[in-house]
Amino acid sequence: MKGSQVTIDHVSKRFGDFVALDDINFTIKPGEFFSLLGPSGCGKTTLLRIIAGFEFPDEGVVLFDDKNVIPLAANKRQSNTVFQNYALFPHLTVYENVAFPLRLKKAPKEEIDQKVKQYLRLVQLEAHMQKKPNQLSGGQKQRVAIARALINEPKVLLLDEPLSALDAKLRANLLLDLDAIHDKIGITFIYVTHDQSEALSVSDRIAVMNSGHVLQVGTPFEIYESPATQFVAQFIGDTNLFEAEVVECVEHKDPNGNDDWMVTCKVPALGKQASLSTDTAEQQTLDKYMMVTDYEHTEPGQKVAFTIRPEKVRITKQEPDTGGRTDINVYKGVVEEPIYSGFQSKFYVRLENGALVKIFKQHTNYMENGPAIQWKDQVYVSWSAEDAYLVEDIDK
Repeated sequence: MKGSQVTIDHVSKRFGDFVALDDINFTIKPGEFFSLLGPSGCGKTTLLRIIAGFEFPDEGVVLFDDKNVIPLAANKRQSNTVFQNYALFPHLTVYENVAFPLRLKKAPKEEIDQKVKQYLRLVQLEAHMQKKPNQLSGGQKQRVAIARALINEPKVLLLDEPLSALDAKLRANLLLDLDAIHDKIGITFIYVTHDQSEALSVSDRIAVMNSGHVLQVGTPFEIYESPATQFVAQFIGDTNLFEAEVVECVEHKDPNGNDDWMVTCKVPALGKQASLSTDTAEQQTLDKYMMVTDYEHTEPGQKVAFTIRPEKVRITKQEPDTGGRTDINVYKGVVEEPIYSGFQSKFYVRLENGALVKIFKQHTNYMENGPAIQWKDQVYVSWSAEDAYLVEDIDK
């Protein structure tokens, strides 16, 4: 790998009484595409500026390949930064903008020419090398900035919301270009964004931040499917999230025969599950609590929250066929809002006990040209305990 390992070791930063970063710890692997993700003011840009050398921590250190870089000036750290506002020289051509770092180093003319053309090819701007920045689109300007940052051949490239000034379609296209560039050059990318879809699309791993804390570090799959806190569950994609109390936790084998724990929870917002025609008389008189698979083995009486993604909830007019499974949660409700979005339909269903549940139904074939379920329809919503997830942590 050409990139450096970057270790954030107990980094804290305050601005007066405001705590921007509170004891941050994690390690970024060499050559990794790593994203710092969170809302405005969460501390992600402050952390990036500390890594770059534009800010200094009050406590802690930053290591590049086990070397403390805090004493080093920004231009001595083997890292370069791509900013949101491009920071190009308006009076210089594309060629001269990209060549500028090498001219500062007094590199030989032949080396400058060879490298400028190499990196302009990498960002697909060879045909525009003699243009001025005001003759370029926003996406082209950002590609110039990326080429200029890469020409010094840093081991770490820092990207501070580089796509936020672009329109949605251009942003999506440039994001793919950025991912392809990373794959070609293999250095460590540290990418700051508030856009969870961007982070999920290109990252090897993500650190989700809020209020100066890192709440979870993991792969996009781990962050989406197994959120560590309520904030992570709600910030990453759409979800249904409700407060609950653990009633019982018992050993269970999943459909693949693996051991885990099955938890029953009281969920005031959901109330009692629907009684089905296949239930025995005894089952119909019982309070059927919501069931969820629990990989941490929570204890009875514990206050938790649970999350279920809208695309994992099934909606039907007819009573669902559970196949005799006891780990299917079934509730009755009324469709408050059906929204047809072309590739999917969204349903907002008000359950009998008052909770509003979101359901996303993907249109997977040509014949699904519109929702069969309409406004005010009486429906059943159901999901497997395997698809829900318990959130036990209290967010800071």
